[in-house]
Amino acid sequence: MKKLICILFFLFPVAALAQQPGYKQSPLDYAWKYVGNEGFLSGEIGFINLAFSQSGRPYVAFMDGTKSKKLSVKMYFITNWAYVGNGGISTGAVDEISLVVSPSDNQPYVAYMANGEGGKVVKFNGNTWVKVGQDLGQTGCVSLAFSPSGELYVAYAYYVTDVSGKATVMKFNGTAWVNVGTAEFSAGKVHYISLAFSPSGQPYVAYVDEGNASKATVMKFDGTSWINVGNPGFSGSAVQYTSLALSPSGEPYVAFQDWANSQKATVMIFNGATWVNAGNAGFSPGEADYTSLAFSPSNGQPYVAFKDFGNSNKATVMKYNGTNWVNVGNQGFSPGEVFFTSLAFSPADHQPYVAYDDAVSVFSGAVMRYDSVMAGINKSGVSKFLLYPDPATDKLTIETSEDYAPGRLSVMNMNGEQVLTGSLIRPKTQIDVGNLPAGVYFVRLINNRTVEAGKFVKH
Repeated sequence: MKKLICILFFLFPVAALAQQPGYKQSPLDYAWKYVGNEGFLSGEIGFINLAFSQSGRPYVAFMDGTKSKKLSVKMYFITNWAYVGNGGISTGAVDEISLVVSPSDNQPYVAYMANGEGGKVVKFNGNTWVKVGQDLGQTGCVSLAFSPSGELYVAYAYYVTDVSGKATVMKFNGTAWVNVGTAEFSAGKVHYISLAFSPSGQPYVAYVDEGNASKATVMKFDGTSWINVGNPGFSGSAVQYTSLALSPSGEPYVAFQDWANSQKATVMIFNGATWVNAGNAGFSPGEADYTSLAFSPSNGQPYVAFKDFGNSNKATVMKYNGTNWVNVGNQGFSPGEVFFTSLAFSPADHQPYVAYDDAVSVFSGAVMRYDSVMAGINKSGVSKFLLYPDPATDKLTIETSEDYAPGRLSVMNMNGEQVLTGSLIRPKTQIDVGNLPAGVYFVRLINNRTVEAGKFVKH
């Protein structure tokens, strides 16, 4: 314990000695902090969706009240949120959105359904938004994902008639969208469809299954057909807000609002034979809306974000430690009521972020990040630089804003020993970490105004 205290003191001497305003003074100060400004999405918004580039840059797609409720996308860079291309991408108002960022070119892709347009997928090509493939037709819920090999897939409820709404999955072959297996493969109409991939690249979908009493169903594509994973309709009763994710070792998990347990949050895992509860069923303090599930890239633990009726309808995030669901920071950490909670982990710092529709700021939008003990010492809640790739093998890039004053950098190991030093070059500095042993390292940037700190993993 004494050794750890000495290491922290060495890493953060300005905070410890100068006691300057704006610096963190104790571990109790590490909590959920805004990324940029509270309510940075002005005007009424909805259907907010959060995703990250491989370099750790957050993006949000949303129904933009300042653009006639059309689709807009914003990204965060260093200190500000800015539109990606023009705001108001769609022709009509949107009411379904799914956002991903390409692992190959770091450009955002969005699937959406808009009034008068039906379902579409668009991408930003660096200059403007362009359509990907043909229109999808009249869709319901949509879920967009890249396979581990970089192929783009979309899952949606396809309304070939007004009463159908069965599940369909398509992939983009470079020119057009083509069916993955048979179209409309579900037993009945689906809601809250969620698409995810196993580490080996096998697509899975979870959804609320009207063909099985509105219970949860998960199916996977075996290369020829869509087959059930365990029993269809495996939940104890009807569910809502199904959110699917696969663990790093490939087990499918599903989070949902559980009507068999007072509409609280439940997460179930398929153990290879049947679906079982991960921890207690109905583990949230109260009713849980907009459940959003994701796995930590650091330790492989599942996290769930939700609108927490047990805490004044505010945002809460919990994680499963292998035995119990425990709080990540304070329960109900948002200032007020939220909608459309969307959880994602940054590939750069491996910290959880949550985007939501903020009822406090007249239904504007906010993104918050869990600011853990080793994430940095600046009180803004987000370091003013990016480190990537993380994990790093040979080269590490440090990207800063143009207005960040020149300074010096140092890299330290877990023992607090300085292993590299250098000067900071704006906006990007690249350092050679190829000779460093594998492990966790800390980067500290110092100039005449501030001290910033972050960490990365060396493979």
